[in-house]
Amino acid sequence: QVQLVESGGGLVQAGGSLTLSCAASGRTDSIYALAWFRQAPEKERQFVGKITWSGGLSSYDDSVKGRVTISRDNAKNTMYLQMTSLRPEDTAAYYCAASRHGAILRYDYWGQGTQVTVFS
Repeated sequence: QVQLVESGGGLVQAGGSLTLSCAASGRTDSIYALAWFRQAPEKERQFVGKITWSGGLSSYDDSVKGRVTISRDNAKNTMYLQMTSLRPEDTAAYYCAASRHGAILRYDYWGQGTQVTVFS
């Protein structure tokens, strides 16, 4: 019903910046919010932040607050994750997820992930 594809990951030096994209397709009208999660090899999956699709209201986990900005371009059906002041601990696979109207706290759809690697 909803397909999500992440892109933009890569290798970046510590202190640098990177922007990830999440392209949504299918029944995008059903989307309430899009969210970013990440998972490092030795850690559990962690919530990064989210944005409501219609209102553009965003929220973030305390671990990244102040260093990331989530935005969206509804015309392109795309959500972005702008990351600055990157640290080695930001290294992870980053995933896009979507919740639907009527189940706004449940993420039913997930992308395949894109890898971000930060080196000192």
